[in-house]
Amino acid sequence: MKKTVFSLVILAVIGLVFSFASGSAEARTQFVSIGTGGTGGVYYPYGGGVAEIWSKKVDGVKAVAEVTGASVENTKLCSKGETLFGEIMSDVAYQAYTGTGKFKGKPQKILGMFVMYPNVYHVVTRADSGVNSLSDLKGKKVSVGAPGSGTEFMTNLILEGALGISYKSFKVFRLSFNENANALKDNSIDVGIWCVAPPTSSIMDLATTHKIKIIPFSKEEIAKVTSKYPFYSGYTLPAGVYKGQDKPVYTASVWNTFICNADLDEELVYKLTKAVFENQDFLIKIHHFAKYTTPENAIKYSAIPLHPGAAKYIREQGIKIPERLIAK
Repeated sequence: MKKTVFSLVILAVIGLVFSFASGSAEARTQFVSIGTGGTGGVYYPYGGGVAEIWSKKVDGVKAVAEVTGASVENTKLCSKGETLFGEIMSDVAYQAYTGTGKFKGKPQKILGMFVMYPNVYHVVTRADSGVNSLSDLKGKKVSVGAPGSGTEFMTNLILEGALGISYKSFKVFRLSFNENANALKDNSIDVGIWCVAPPTSSIMDLATTHKIKIIPFSKEEIAKVTSKYPFYSGYTLPAGVYKGQDKPVYTASVWNTFICNADLDEELVYKLTKAVFENQDFLIKIHHFAKYTTPENAIKYSAIPLHPGAAKYIREQGIKIPERLIAK
């Protein structure tokens, strides 16, 4: 009986030791999430790639990409510390950091880590819709982007803010990228808007079953947009990016910024930034636009100051951080 009791005590002690060791290992692991976008765009697979890099290359970090409403939602989640990291368009980043525009009086607690790639503005319609220019949107059923998305944010600034095309002049829908494609297929909408790195899967899928048309901007329209909002620029979408798109399309573009919560530890952000830049080849396999994810582009195109951890890595590459990008 004594031997049995003694054996049970030993087993209990061993169990506690293993439990403590397991708990210690778990305590050393930091679980983080990245706010991305819908599954029909590029944010989600790109964010998934970053999460995989961090989980494999940074000791003590396990990361996951979360499906979200994209830029505006990601900004708020990151600022509150609910995701810590997010992918957002630079127009959203600028207004969120400075507390202007839609974030007037409510600056968000975010900083940049790096810029990702430029997003291209796609105004997509069926070839037989009769929509040939932005002015033809009036009276039509138009999806301006999902609620809380960078697409809807940009659409509001471009159409209403720069070009004077009021939301009141057309019937507004707020759909995700996949919902845009499905709604165009069944004629529920006349026009769907995407702001995304080309090519994107949802438009490619649409173009395989329906003849599509991407509406171009005129040079005058782009001039109005960029003069009012300097974080936007013109972009020529080459012919043949999508099936049936036989001519280049002149449109608008904006860079994407990978953000983090401003209060994050410098050494952690340094390690995470280092891992992304040193495994860029992995991201390029996910989407070729990841070729733009470089330290040089972070300095050239970031719309907001960089986190000290990101700045530390970039300085180590012999790159000077301009004053405007140094976090105060």
